[in-house]
Amino acid sequence: MLLTLPYSMVPKHKKRILVVEDDATVRLTISTLLRDQGYDVSVAIDGFDALLQLEHTVPDLILSDLNMPQMSGFELLSVVRRRFPEILVVASSGAYVAGGVPNGVIADAFYAKGDENASQLLEIIAGLIRRGPSGHKGENAPVWIPRNGTDHSGKPFVVLTCTQCLRSFPFAVNHEPSGEVLRTPCIYCPHEVTYIIDFSRSVNSPEKRAAWKAAFLKSQSKSA
Repeated sequence: MLLTLPYSMVPKHKKRILVVEDDATVRLTISTLLRDQGYDVSVAIDGFDALLQLEHTVPDLILSDLNMPQMSGFELLSVVRRRFPEILVVASSGAYVAGGVPNGVIADAFYAKGDENASQLLEIIAGLIRRGPSGHKGENAPVWIPRNGTDHSGKPFVVLTCTQCLRSFPFAVNHEPSGEVLRTPCIYCPHEVTYIIDFSRSVNSPEKRAAWKAAFLKSQSKSA
């Protein structure tokens, strides 16, 4: 009779995981959890930091937040998929609910931070390591852009940069950012620009981060 071990007892053979997270508390919480499970863990504070580390060491798996300054997870994972298709990728965010990888996210799996479940995160990672990558090579992530302010008439606007002709142009927005993948034609060339307006300020409030950490640690202690 075959004996099936729980995922937490399956030998990891020191799988290397890079945790990309701009919030220091969340970064420490998740990296400690993964190290306790036997993974070899390194950390990066944003997408640019992660790319610098990839020049020296290529991990087996990247766990990346999507809502980060400097370079978002959307942009990072698009670059990773083109340059390192062998790396497994788990995207993470509090802006989406569980139920699959969100539209526009180039990842093999997704963990919704709102679920606040340490065991579920470990199972997602272990399951992905068993299955292998989903095959997203060559896909392009949306452009991640900040809210730029208001024009002379008080209307909010953003500045888009076309990924084809590389020209920038202002574009009026009449709705609150929500993480939705949006599209608009470039005003200079026939290319269609796919973009997401930065909604991280509504997602990454100190209060929400603190609540997430407390619930996450509570779920971790229950599963121990």
